[in-house]
Amino acid sequence: MSTEREKQIAAEAAARMVDDSMTVGLGTGSTVAYLLPALAARALDIRCAATSPRTEEAARALGLEVEPFVDIDRFDLAIDGADQIAPDGWLVKGGGAAHTREKIVAAAADRFVVIADSTKPVRALRPPVPLELLAFGLRATVRHLGRLGTVTFRDVPRSPDGGVIADYTGPVDDPAALAAALAATPGVVAHGLFPAEMVATVFVGRGEQVDRTDLVH
Repeated sequence: MSTEREKQIAAEAAARMVDDSMTVGLGTGSTVAYLLPALAARALDIRCAATSPRTEEAARALGLEVEPFVDIDRFDLAIDGADQIAPDGWLVKGGGAAHTREKIVAAAADRFVVIADSTKPVRALRPPVPLELLAFGLRATVRHLGRLGTVTFRDVPRSPDGGVIADYTGPVDDPAALAAALAATPGVVAHGLFPAEMVATVFVGRGEQVDRTDLVH
């Protein structure tokens, strides 16, 4: 069974959690690409905000109502993919360089739902961990980060908010400690470590079945 089919069935399972009158945060990436048509097919009366211009354009093309996030202060649900999912619910996100907006939307949701194929669950999180960095003082920020591990820059455009996209490639032995150290470094806008406390439900496509895990906090 292809991973694309697994992404599709996980996304369709998450779409069934959405009801009329909900506010919904839409993530970014290849799995979310399957979520958008599944939501549009349900023809619900919902309000959405997107974490990237690409998602916003695709959602609107399918007839979904997408508003600027400035007009919404909370979501009933936010739905997004992940690059890695640890057994305890910690995530690595940001392969598509949208992790800053994705984290803001996930934190604003009553329930953050993760959708993934069977290659995304891992025994333990590993590098790289995506970073978004301020351009101001960039070399000083990288020097500070060097105390934690190596940082490499991606050859990609800046984020929609002007941030420089990079990856931390050092050890990820203690995700909580690393997340705190990265967040405490001046110049780091956001990192791609998402704590388990942020995650409500995980849908993982495995063949033609979907495994659902509800995290209890």
